[in-house]
Amino acid sequence: MTSQTPIDIVTSFLDALARDDVAAALENVDDDIAYTNVSTPTVHGKKRVAGIFRQVEKASWIGFDYRMINVSADGSVVLTERVDELRFGRVAIRFWVCGRFEIGDGRITVWRDYFDYLDMTKGLLRGVVGAVIPAVQRRMPTERVTA
Repeated sequence: MTSQTPIDIVTSFLDALARDDVAAALENVDDDIAYTNVSTPTVHGKKRVAGIFRQVEKASWIGFDYRMINVSADGSVVLTERVDELRFGRVAIRFWVCGRFEIGDGRITVWRDYFDYLDMTKGLLRGVVGAVIPAVQRRMPTERVTA
């Protein structure tokens, strides 16, 4: 058991991913996690989720960052509203994401992210053009907001 709150566990997890510290991120993940980017297949199990993260970790030209806009918890369920950034070389795609995390025994058992494909497509277009003309790129919010 952990003394961390569910919000602490989720923010620690996301912070570790943003630092590209897969090992630290996986410490917060249950062996039987169910991870879903809504409208894509659910990935079941820590080993499979770890495989995805490790492939990204190996590719030095790929990166992740986020800014928390709002976070709240109702018991063991944490809801996040974030701006995520996916980097592919010089292209940075920034888009709104709503995440739902379920915590059990101090670990994330369910992680489900929802996003708007139109917003993501606009982020992709801004990212591609922004790689050539940086002024076009939407900026990340300056500060992370926590509970």
